[in-house]
Amino acid sequence: MINLNMSTMIYLPINQVFDFVSTPENDFQWQYGTLATARLSKGISKLGTIFRSIGHLMGQRNLGTFEVTEYESNRKYGFKSLSGPMHSQTSYTFVIANGGTRITISTRVHLVNYYKLDKRILGRKIKKQLKEDLTQLKDLLEEKIPGLKAYPVAG
Repeated sequence: MINLNMSTMIYLPINQVFDFVSTPENDFQWQYGTLATARLSKGISKLGTIFRSIGHLMGQRNLGTFEVTEYESNRKYGFKSLSGPMHSQTSYTFVIANGGTRITISTRVHLVNYYKLDKRILGRKIKKQLKEDLTQLKDLLEEKIPGLKAYPVAG
């Protein structure tokens, strides 16, 4: 089992960060390796919503189906895999802090011997990818809505 936790500050209101992250169709804009994502049910994300994602990892193209397992507006958003090469559970938490939003991602991944790789190697690859994804999310959102930027107070 691979367990990873990391966070970053995004200097935008919590509702904008939450709305963007909890919309699966936005994933390809900030998640490296995600080619397309679509909900299989209509309407906003909520508990039980199913979505499908096409992406690549370690040179392999894969299709995964996911179910939303946590949805508390502006607080928590999470999902688990229902299919795909890895069993995973991911949770995002959102907290107002220092004039912006602290977003924390926690993910647990269980290998289904699909990649025939050492767990440590895959863990390092996933950790690197999560760091890059959070950086991309921060850059995208802060540049996309520059009029709403806030800056932390030095201290």
